[in-house]
Amino acid sequence: MSPSIHTGIACNLDSNIITAALPLLEQEHVEAIEWSFDALFNWNEVPAWFRDLLQVFADAGRLTGHGIFFSIFSARWSAKQDLWLEQLRQLNRELPFDHVSEHFGFMSGRDFHHGAPLSVPLTASTLAIGQDRLLRIQDACQCPVGLENLAFAFSLEEVRQHGAFLEQLLEPVNGFIILDLHNLYCQMKNFDLGFDALVHSYPLHRVREIHISGGSWEPSTIIPTRNIRRDTHDDAVPEEVFEMLAQTIALCPALKFIFLEQLGAGLHTVSQQSQFRSDYLRICEIVKKHAPAVAQGDAESFSPRPNLQPPSAHIQDAVLYEEQRRLSRILETASDCQDARQKLESSILKNSAWQTEAWPDYMLETALRIAQKWKDGF
Repeated sequence: MSPSIHTGIACNLDSNIITAALPLLEQEHVEAIEWSFDALFNWNEVPAWFRDLLQVFADAGRLTGHGIFFSIFSARWSAKQDLWLEQLRQLNRELPFDHVSEHFGFMSGRDFHHGAPLSVPLTASTLAIGQDRLLRIQDACQCPVGLENLAFAFSLEEVRQHGAFLEQLLEPVNGFIILDLHNLYCQMKNFDLGFDALVHSYPLHRVREIHISGGSWEPSTIIPTRNIRRDTHDDAVPEEVFEMLAQTIALCPALKFIFLEQLGAGLHTVSQQSQFRSDYLRICEIVKKHAPAVAQGDAESFSPRPNLQPPSAHIQDAVLYEEQRRLSRILETASDCQDARQKLESSILKNSAWQTEAWPDYMLETALRIAQKWKDGF
């Protein structure tokens, strides 16, 4: 295994994940752990045995924190975000992370664990809000910060612009990218894109971490011949994603971690757990084969810039907040795609930066399913 790239698992306090991963941990195949810390934020509620496990990897500099619920692009600052940052500060004193990352989007729900993670228009306003939030996360954790590329996109144009937008977003905080290859796989299948053009639309010099996962197919009622690829993390890794990994490693000179993700909901059976371990060992084999061709990345290249402090006033946008609130409401309550389209046409979202008119009906239908699945909580 290359000393510059560490393979690991996204390991949360889930009995199915722990059961699936335990043989890998016992055999010392797991070199790093990524913990979605805000799924259970109170450190005192974490069992001692799991704290000990996390501490071992933290002491080795191989524990990363992956947030889910901060809602980085919410246009109105909320008390729950203050709480999130304060809890991150406290947690970081107990358990230092190598780096901390978040998801791209905004959460529409009433608290940390409710609502759908939705994308935003790529505008000067969302750019300023995102930069402000990243700086506050970095100030709280005092380590490198990054963002994962989006999984669900409303339109092809959004996919094409995403990499360049991430570069603008991350540059002020010297941030990094988590390149989730299954997210790219979803976009390839949903928008009929080739891998080479898509992966090169990202600033690959910023990729510090890669995610590998599986997902599911969902039939579209809008286009009966089309199946939508969903990033559901509940099945084995597709062969094509393994092939993408083999091609991507050499493109990312700052790559440090590769993590396998799977939700416990997809690890109920002995067969599923065995497949999870096989997928992980396959990742290790690919890294061993392709890592020697990678130049040694600078592990410190994403360190926080000195004397960079967040301003006292949070950047907010009242119009964007109302648009986010309205979009969430439409997606969570519309009876079908036609109903959602009519409501969008009669709302403030019409002819706005969201460009809802350009959203294909089959992706609007998918957005409805995502929003209505998660509106009552994770």
